[in-house]
Amino acid sequence: MITRPLPDGREALARDVRAVIRDVPDFPKPGIIFKDITPLLSDASLFTRVTDSMAAGATAMNISHVVAVESRGFIFAAPVAQALRVAMIPVRKPGKLPHRLVREEYALEYGTDALEMHEDALGVGARVLVVDDVLATGGTAAATRRLVERAGGIVVAFSFLIDLTFLHGRQLLAGSSVDAIVEY
Repeated sequence: MITRPLPDGREALARDVRAVIRDVPDFPKPGIIFKDITPLLSDASLFTRVTDSMAAGATAMNISHVVAVESRGFIFAAPVAQALRVAMIPVRKPGKLPHRLVREEYALEYGTDALEMHEDALGVGARVLVVDDVLATGGTAAATRRLVERAGGIVVAFSFLIDLTFLHGRQLLAGSSVDAIVEY
């Protein structure tokens, strides 16, 4: 549920997004309620409203790069970067990028994972908007911020479609603006 008022018609957008997101119980494992965004993606008008809103939230931030987190972040980041007229940089799981890389490992509930980005993807002082579909515990987003910083950039803001507020992911992202279209 939205916990704060949203500017410029965002209440209506949040309501429309919430109406199409499908809950899938016990996916990918028992006890998880997966938020399926594919109905949103199949509604061209609503999808455009979402990415336009994500871009609008960053227009006054002097963003130079949109960094997209694998894999569903790519879906949202590409049109956001185009709307902002800036570069889109992919952050990928290990072994997916062909050039010299910077790598950031991060903790999972059981074990670790890693993200990679081309080492020359950002210039020193690049102003970055990180885009992903869901903010959960914040581990992936925080690792992405560390990766951007190692490559010389500054994460100015994060933009998500969904914030699962009960997982408190925003706590790991302190110091940057964090926006989400819908909150659960």
